[in-house]
This record gives sequence, C-alpha cells and structure tokens, in this order.
Amino acid sequence: MSSPNLSKPINRLLAALPQPDYQRLCIHLEPVELPQHQILYNAGEHYKYAYFPSHSIVSTVAIMENGSTTEIGVISNEGMVGLPIILDTSYTNTTAIVQVGDGGYRIGAKWLQEELNRQGALKRLLMRYIQARIIQLGQTAACNRYHNLEQRFARWLLTVRDNIQKDEFQLTQEFISQMLGVRRTGVTEVASKFQKEGIIHYKRGLINIVCQEKLEARTCECYQLIANEFSRLLD
Repeated sequence: MSSPNLSKPINRLLAALPQPDYQRLCIHLEPVELPQHQILYNAGEHYKYAYFPSHSIVSTVAIMENGSTTEIGVISNEGMVGLPIILDTSYTNTTAIVQVGDGGYRIGAKWLQEELNRQGALKRLLMRYIQARIIQLGQTAACNRYHNLEQRFARWLLTVRDNIQKDEFQLTQEFISQMLGVRRTGVTEVASKFQKEGIIHYKRGLINIVCQEKLEARTCECYQLIANEFSRLLD
C-alpha cells in the first residue's frame, strides 16, 4: 500500500483534522491491510495500535462464556479503532473483528498519546468521537432489545453500505448472524424475504442492495439517529 495521502485522507476522522495536525500525525501512520475476519484485538488484550480504516469495516463484539457473540459497535472510515488509548487505559473487554476488508492505517499507542498530550485539535476531535461512539453503543443496545430482526438486519446492511459506499459486498449469513447475535436460520429467513421483495440479491455470500429506498423503509429509527450523530461530528 502507498504512504498516507497528505492532501486528502480517506478516513473521514483524519480528514477532519487541520492540515498541520494531520501532517504531524501522518509521520507515524503506517499503511496496513485489513483482510476480512482479521481480529485486531481480543478481549483482555492491551491496545498497542490504533487503527483508522479506509473503506474497511470493523465490528466490536461482546463474546459470552458460552461462545455466543453480539455486535455492539461498527467502525469504518468515519472513526478509529482504539478508544482505550484515548482514555489512557489501553485495555478492552471486547473483540475487534474486520467484517469488510479493504485496508487502512495504524499508529502506535505511544505516538497517538504523544499527540493527544498536546491538547490540540486531535484531542478535541477524538473527545467528540467518543461521544458519538457512546451514542452508537447505547442506541445499538436499545435496538437489539426493542427492534425485530428485519429492522436490525436492514439497519446493519445500510450501515455497511454507507461506510464503504458500495451496494455490493461479501458477507456470509453465518457471519451476519454472529454480529447480530441471532441464529443463522433467522438471518436466512429475512435475507430470503428481502430478496423476494426485490430489496437485496444474495448469492454465495455476496450481498447486493437492489433498492436502498425499500431497505430504508424496513429499518428502524436507530439507523438515522446514529448516522446523524456521526455527520454532526464530522461536519
């Protein structure tokens, strides 16, 4: 992969930094491949790096003692993987998994902390990002509790689509069921229903959103609320 583009970073969080701040940080940014299903961190591990995805999507997942999983957060080019570093803890009880691979940049925890200690634009921006993530986490928890699988499935597909800016992406039903914390049969039923209604086309792990308007009509209010919060942050 090429070195970071000083004029226009793909990651929207980095792009929101003033140019002098970004150039100073850019010295320590390392381009990395983020292949699908790569685990960036396991629960209990210390964060050595923060990641700024380009068009990759990373899920933060809670894993129960019985092995069941539930996605509690989604991070793509609007954000950063590594909140514990900002909070000066470098520790997490969740697992970070790449669900859509594309690449991005990483920076050592030491260098990120050094820039944060300047108390400049990066610190102010990341504090606002933490607020947006808290809203995302809370709204996702409420969504998992009160909204049905069709609504959650639609929200999840729209979130993926918005972050990678593509209507087609590679995801298996097994992986989707793990992220949503439901049985695979439930995801299969909803995907089949959406396909019959002309909302999506699904074959061999490849999902194509055929009609975004119909998909938006099937989701819940959580999708727009979370999207609005990140738009407010980046604007």
